[in-house]
Amino acid sequence: MSEMKINKLHMGPAKCALDLGDGSERGEYVNQDYILNKLGRPHRAISLMYCYYPHDPKWPARVSEAYVNDGSGAWGYPYDDYFTYKGSMTEGNLENEPFKYMREIRSHGQDVLLTLTIDPKVEDEHIIAIARDLRNFGRVMLRINHEATGNWFSFNKRATYEEVAAFFAHCCELIHKEAPNVKVILCLDGFKDPNEEKMEKEDIFIDAIKAADIESVDRYLALHWGWPYDIAEEGGVNFARYSVKNIYACTKKSYTRYCEINGMKKPMVLSELNADGDVTGAYDQAQMMIDFANMVKEDPEKWLDGFTLYQMRDRGRLGLEIEDPNNKEVGIEQPLLDSYKELLFDDYFYPSMETAEEISLPQTLRWGGAEDADGLSIPVKLEADPIFCEAYFEDDLVDANLMMEINGRWFYKAPGVKCIDFMSAFYKNRLDGAKEVTLKLFAPPATGENDPSQGDDWQTNYYYEIKSLPKLRIKYKPIVETLD
Repeated sequence: MSEMKINKLHMGPAKCALDLGDGSERGEYVNQDYILNKLGRPHRAISLMYCYYPHDPKWPARVSEAYVNDGSGAWGYPYDDYFTYKGSMTEGNLENEPFKYMREIRSHGQDVLLTLTIDPKVEDEHIIAIARDLRNFGRVMLRINHEATGNWFSFNKRATYEEVAAFFAHCCELIHKEAPNVKVILCLDGFKDPNEEKMEKEDIFIDAIKAADIESVDRYLALHWGWPYDIAEEGGVNFARYSVKNIYACTKKSYTRYCEINGMKKPMVLSELNADGDVTGAYDQAQMMIDFANMVKEDPEKWLDGFTLYQMRDRGRLGLEIEDPNNKEVGIEQPLLDSYKELLFDDYFYPSMETAEEISLPQTLRWGGAEDADGLSIPVKLEADPIFCEAYFEDDLVDANLMMEINGRWFYKAPGVKCIDFMSAFYKNRLDGAKEVTLKLFAPPATGENDPSQGDDWQTNYYYEIKSLPKLRIKYKPIVETLD
């Protein structure tokens, strides 16, 4: 391998990025090795959902473990039933949640998309501390007090809409100053009727809209909001199913209105998207998501920058898997998972790859994030469909942290790992003869954090020098033939 041709490779954004929710009030965090092996490639970002109510008497206990629900539904607690943000103002270190998950997400070649519901009465020092907590984690996207024009979250019950809007704009100001690597997402309800002229409560949120780096709405094609306190049955009132075309039209009009208010285009995302299988059943759930994705692909205006599938594993029916009620570590795969995998590998939703000039080693690789990274492109000539295809890592490569792709499937190599078996890239994508495939190689930060010693751009870029290539072991027939 050391004498093979090597080219620079740049990974850029997809036409529309795919992000994945991983844990919420409805499900636990699923580790990134499992997700990668289940889905076959990394996402642009992994979405984590946390809350921050530091002045409440039982903080930082998770609210559903500290209080009894008041009977008013999923949000019937003193604060939101998300995992609690245990940053420096809470426990004085960054070894707890969500940072251990953020490190894992970034080491696996993905960006962090962090949702935080925050008590709008907290003092500036709390927001400054949060910003400083996030400075080492590269190109973080931070969604503060989402669905802000609703009435179900605790922050809406503690403050007026005017106060929520002003708090968001002020958070943007503080975060931009303390952590310029962090982009702040505003999530409003947007349009619910495509014939309306203004978004819901937009006049109140004008300053927030202008302060945000990324604009967003959450959209469910069907939703059972009464879960888990009732069952969706005919005649019930705690669920609904919507027209996919109408949801698409309202979402796109929200984007257009954001552009009008800002006088420019900012990135537009759907921070939560799915259809609830409680309402539709598993088959219609998958089809509705495909229908929506096809509308995105076929729209010539190319207005949507990304969406987040809510979520990997759900206790109800809003996940690619349902959590096994007997064991929360086990997921029960849903038909949506296979449909979603089709989107993951669709060119429209796949990150761009641009091969550049031929190079030699050693070479310094740059990891800016899942939409901006410089790696290596290495051609691999296969004589036939392989029986064995393995990569061995020696010398300096043993300690390398690598994301690699071959024959359409991605693999992670953690520091200390000496061999990665690539054969799962061929089981469902077998070759019918000789073929040249490309081994793509990137080096995100092993610790999940950027290194302040690497230069002035350390908050947005991480660098790793690679001195050698993995050695491939490729065989085209069994080691020992069948004996009669």
